[in-house]
Amino acid sequence: MGAEFVCPQLPHRPDLALAVVEAEIARQRKEKITLVGSSLGGFYATWLAEKHDVRAALINPAIDPHVGLSAYLGPQQAFHGGERYELTEEHLRQWKELFVSKVRPERYLLVVETGDEVLDYRAAVRKYAGAKQVVVQGGDHSLASFPEHIPLIMEFAGMD
Repeated sequence: MGAEFVCPQLPHRPDLALAVVEAEIARQRKEKITLVGSSLGGFYATWLAEKHDVRAALINPAIDPHVGLSAYLGPQQAFHGGERYELTEEHLRQWKELFVSKVRPERYLLVVETGDEVLDYRAAVRKYAGAKQVVVQGGDHSLASFPEHIPLIMEFAGMD
């Protein structure tokens, strides 16, 4: 049986975003799942990986959005799709509830770039100490070197 790639558009609300991914996880055989998350998606992937005992490849992941995004409360526009929404204290509260303080490093592949202008890559390196890590000098939050890492991510997911 072939591998399936699923990339749902996630709502801005944390509870709804997780509901979308949880529904996809329920459709799959857990031992074959590898989550891939970038930025806030990496934060969600961490919580889901720990909850469901699955692997996750993290790309410049957010570590503590309940702290880091508190300065951005108010009107926002989604990067993909252009949806307008209000970032509220409720978002921060939900992210705080989802914060995972200690991870099982063997479940993770971490790919970060030191030039990330949004997040401090060193926080991710510390949090995922013991995980397979790729730290690329330079770059940016979009992970400019992403195409170079696709084979490694596919191998980590068991799709090599």
